Amino acid sequence: MVYNSSMRTKTFLLPLVLALAGGTFAFGQPAGPRVIIVGVDGLSVDALRTARAPRLHEFMPRAAWTLEARGVMPTLSSPNWASAINGAAPEQHGITSNGYLRRKVEFRPVCRTADGTFPTIFGLLRAEHPAARIAVFHDWDGFADLLEKRVPDVMRHVPGADQTTRAAIDYWTANQPDLMFIHLDNVDHAGHAHGWFSRQYYEAVEAADGYVGQVLDMIDRLQARTSTFVLVTSDHGGTRHGHGKNSLEEIQIPWIFAGPGVTPGQIGAPVNTFDTALTVAWIFHLDAPTCWIGRPVLAAFSPSLVTAHDGALRGMPPDCAPNRQLAGAASTLQLEKSSLGGIHAGQAN
Repeated sequence: MVYNSSMRTKTFLLPLVLALAGGTFAFGQPAGPRVIIVGVDGLSVDALRTARAPRLHEFMPRAAWTLEARGVMPTLSSPNWASAINGAAPEQHGITSNGYLRRKVEFRPVCRTADGTFPTIFGLLRAEHPAARIAVFHDWDGFADLLEKRVPDVMRHVPGADQTTRAAIDYWTANQPDLMFIHLDNVDHAGHAHGWFSRQYYEAVEAADGYVGQVLDMIDRLQARTSTFVLVTSDHGGTRHGHGKNSLEEIQIPWIFAGPGVTPGQIGAPVNTFDTALTVAWIFHLDAPTCWIGRPVLAAFSPSLVTAHDGALRGMPPDCAPNRQLAGAASTLQLEKSSLGGIHAGQAN
């Protein structure tokens, strides 16, 4: 028995894993997991403790969360968002700045796809599941420079966090993509303009909290909670009117994650921003390139789900298991020759 379409394996696997783990799955929902990442640029840990954020505070009791996750240094947006989506740190992917005063990619990455980019979770999902729907909606135009251009079905820069949220909700409602990233930039703007501990900054956090609430309301309206994982996180905090230095206020970020089989409560294990890509890869049963240094945040999931997740693959016939083309890709040359080199998706908008 050979699965010619790896999407069939993915579609089958989540209901099976949840059943083995004693979890729930609504079979009236679209088959297979869905993942939505909401990245709130500049959202500090202090903001969640100080600002009025009722929707996030309602969300956290049903989520696995930590307010002690760590970004990477330097605490700038490009290095940190890159690390979140590509499972590695600047030492591996080479992105060390936003590209304003110096080159964004300062040195050659330790591994590259055939098009010369460091592999991201978007490209990894596309390579193993060519039919997957992938969407990126970003308030900050610089976000598009961090991932493979031809991978998402839609990659759209929509200025303004409110409009970004609306565009993403409209697309998800109509298409329910497998993976969607929503980048919001209003909080970072307020921090730079007024200061990270200013009234205006906390008001921007309150607004972003409302945008996150709109995404959560959409999921509930479509009765998709039992098949959808949601992660709310940040790239960095800030001090005074900026960020980029070596303080906990800048490098510590929130990481709030909910979905089927997730155990609510504070995560006891360390979480790094580059663990985000590995966690998404784990959900979709993707093998990460060996140049990724992160690890899936398994402490966020119920032990029974983790056991069932691994056992489901072990119990499948070898020719039915998901594609493992990336296993053992230890060098740049090997990775460039892997299936990631042949990525092609619907034309980005």
